Amino acid sequence: MAAMRTSRAIVLLAAAAALGAGGGAAVVAIAGDDGGATATVTTTVAQPTSVQVANRTGTLSAGEVYAHAKDSVAFITAQVVERDASSPFWPPAERRGEATGTGFVVSDDGHVVTNAHVVDGATDVTVKIGDGEPVRAEVVGRDASTDVALLKVADADGLRPLRLADSDAVRVGDPVFAIGNPFGLDRTLTTGVVSALQRQITAPNGFKIDGVIQTDAPINPGNSGGPLLDAHGEVIGVNSQIINGSGASAAGNVGIGFAVPSNTVRNVIEQLERHGRVEHAYLGISMGDTPDADGVLVGAVAPGSPADEGGLREGDVIVAFDGRRTDTTAALAAAVNASRVGDRVELTVRRGGAERTLAVRLGRQPASARAAVERPPARPEGGAPGRSGRSIDPRDLLEELIP
Repeated sequence: MAAMRTSRAIVLLAAAAALGAGGGAAVVAIAGDDGGATATVTTTVAQPTSVQVANRTGTLSAGEVYAHAKDSVAFITAQVVERDASSPFWPPAERRGEATGTGFVVSDDGHVVTNAHVVDGATDVTVKIGDGEPVRAEVVGRDASTDVALLKVADADGLRPLRLADSDAVRVGDPVFAIGNPFGLDRTLTTGVVSALQRQITAPNGFKIDGVIQTDAPINPGNSGGPLLDAHGEVIGVNSQIINGSGASAAGNVGIGFAVPSNTVRNVIEQLERHGRVEHAYLGISMGDTPDADGVLVGAVAPGSPADEGGLREGDVIVAFDGRRTDTTAALAAAVNASRVGDRVELTVRRGGAERTLAVRLGRQPASARAAVERPPARPEGGAPGRSGRSIDPRDLLEELIP
């Protein structure tokens, strides 16, 4: 990711209207190396007529996928309030604005999935599903660690939920279809392929999202939270971020987009529906792959973290997690993500040419990566204070801190 930061910016895909501005136009800010450019588009788009697709066997054409899914795709508008943390006055000054994004229906009782960053700071959310009228929606819960949010609309009559596919079955080269509202242009279809798998992107709270699907299907600000569909019209991911270009291409899509995989989404929305929040297990290290891909190299260790309490040190190489090999950072992150808060696990580490086993009790992931650096995270009952007490430059951790 370091090479990307030198010339490009990763962009969250909610279209944010200028705070304090009136409604109507979709004003989209794209953050580039120089702070970004803005583009304003005002348009009215006629809605296509409804077409039913009866046969789900085999694969569908782009038009058939669109006809199958378009009436399940939502245009989301969030009224957002931002507080000026730098203000010397109390209470801090507030700025109000509007963010727009995309969502899609996942249950016939009115649940709608979108990105967490679309409704971050929202005081009021409206959802327009298919050709329906805009209706108010409740934010059931949002998970900044995976950038997934679950909404609920009261009037669910006639809704057609989209099915979440098994994202583990996706392969590079598979055809994909994105439907969303880029720059306010509602229910726009774009097509492409799965460009790569097992990518890693940074969540809005600074932690990493693993197993992400990369696609060249054009997605832009306003597509955020929309479905990435396979050739059966099933959702394999939720469109979340793009890498934009530099120079003349800074304001446009360059064919590199990322979608949170549907298996992650399924797990998150089940927890949001039950509890309104998601708890993520937490280890608390920065890490990197070894040159021979035979383990995970430990960089900085967050003070007071489970890794710190368990005796992990900078320079250790983690080769197994509860007896399962961890040859790569992706394998270790997946193992932590599959665990529960409070689980006691054994880490096999290589240190000074010898292997040893360390017992670690996983903690609860802090609200943000920065919070993990600034203060010890919440520990399950019975946790002990951190061992090292040493100071760490936050920049060593913010980009690479894992769950």
